[in-house]
Amino acid sequence: MEHKRLTLFAGHYGSGKTNIAVNYALLLAKEGKKVCIGDLDIVNPYFRTADSKKVLEGAGVTLISPQFANSNVDLPALPAEAYRLVEDKDIYGIMDIGGDDRGAYALGRYVPAIKAEGNYRMVFVANCYRPLTRTPEEALEVMREIEAACGLAFTDIVNNANLGPETTPETVLSAIDFMEKLSKLSGLPVFAHTAENTVAQQLAGKLSPVISLHLQEKYFDLPTQKPGNRPLFG
Repeated sequence: MEHKRLTLFAGHYGSGKTNIAVNYALLLAKEGKKVCIGDLDIVNPYFRTADSKKVLEGAGVTLISPQFANSNVDLPALPAEAYRLVEDKDIYGIMDIGGDDRGAYALGRYVPAIKAEGNYRMVFVANCYRPLTRTPEEALEVMREIEAACGLAFTDIVNNANLGPETTPETVLSAIDFMEKLSKLSGLPVFAHTAENTVAQQLAGKLSPVISLHLQEKYFDLPTQKPGNRPLFG
């Protein structure tokens, strides 16, 4: 799997971009790379990259997140150190972009530097089982809205098809036709497929490449949430 110096993950709310961004950062770190991940999501206060702070730091990954992430303060502001992601060419930078066009506006300030360097991958995270992206045409519409908001075009697509705890290998494989159509409509390649660790193991030899996901624990930690009420790969 070829890695760019900068990898940006964006998608519809609940598509799973945050969990994929975290796991991709861990994958790079495991390969011995110097990694920094930035939480640029100023819209969704629930699923945050900061939820995986201990895991990331334990793997040697530097985390940059809003000052009030995981607090009761709702302040949509990005830390100044987020510019390190585009300025420090010695690191592999990962960006978790806010959901839909509203969240993508925050990326705009970094776009000139990203384009100037030209060593990036802008990934659209697709889950055909989520509302509003159940068809390739709907997913393409979301893609175009995000691109218009941030001023940066997608370069790749990731298949994150899942049904939460009910996900099976067949769940992921059944989304291949959807992904092929979305790829044809957008003109973009499918960069990878993703699945929770156990499901990913069962997909070995059937699908490639597959990024194995360790799920964020917050999904299981909230006593007021029943399994399935929120996206498993949030």
